[in-house]
Amino acid sequence: MINYNPKSWITLIFSIHKSDTLRILWKEIISMGILTLLVAYIEINFFPDALFLEKLVTVYQLIGFVISLLLVFRTNTAYDRWWEGRRKWGELVNDTRNFGVKLNSILTDEADKAYFGRMISNFTFAMKEHLRSGVIWNELNLTSDELQLLERKNHVPLAIVGLMYEKLHVLKTKGLISEGEYMALDTNINAFMNACGACERIKKTPIPFSYSIFLKKFIFIYVVSMPLAFVTSFGYFAAFIATFVFYVLVSMEVLAEEIENPFGHDDNDLPTDQLAESIQKNMRETLK
Repeated sequence: MINYNPKSWITLIFSIHKSDTLRILWKEIISMGILTLLVAYIEINFFPDALFLEKLVTVYQLIGFVISLLLVFRTNTAYDRWWEGRRKWGELVNDTRNFGVKLNSILTDEADKAYFGRMISNFTFAMKEHLRSGVIWNELNLTSDELQLLERKNHVPLAIVGLMYEKLHVLKTKGLISEGEYMALDTNINAFMNACGACERIKKTPIPFSYSIFLKKFIFIYVVSMPLAFVTSFGYFAAFIATFVFYVLVSMEVLAEEIENPFGHDDNDLPTDQLAESIQKNMRETLK
């Protein structure tokens, strides 16, 4: 995720970052300009009196209104997924802190505190990579036995939660924590998997395929055929107008595609690496 100053207009307008859609679509934008110039040349030189082309402007105005509604819905849907992912990670940060504070006040053995401090941090690091379809074992603080156990698991965050539950059960059996304390801690551990499950739902449930393919085809047909309507009114200057409209419409779809799965390494994805590191620091300060 990029940290930036939203009030710096000059920097944002005139800089071209690698995530800028202008940099991503520059080849397509040039191709659109060339296509519009070609259509303009054909219309002006071979069909100068085609009256039906002049009436296409009205049709494209109506279609433009429809496509704008579709793009608003598409952008809102993608942003809702991005924001829900951020909200779930925010809840995870709070739940880990609450869990750590409770453990610190309940447990008296430093080894038990250190164990849960490691496992809470391990869960968050495993979860962020699980949402990226992999696990970076070097990020996890594990013993050799724990590593051998987790390497056999397909869902590493779930397995880590299982280890924490086993530890709590042992502590309750030994009488080191009461039944009420166990239930209070159980609430926070359940919240860990609730956050993980919600993020998995966001990742694994894209917008319906039929809707996605329809919108892409709609945008493609609209922008490619747009020069037919604009050339009659603007001549060769239609190349600038058609290219700009193409840039706006396609950029909206490209941005929506990027943020609808916010757990990767893209510039606009959530800062899950920083959040996991923050949780690790919190546990080191709390469980000591």
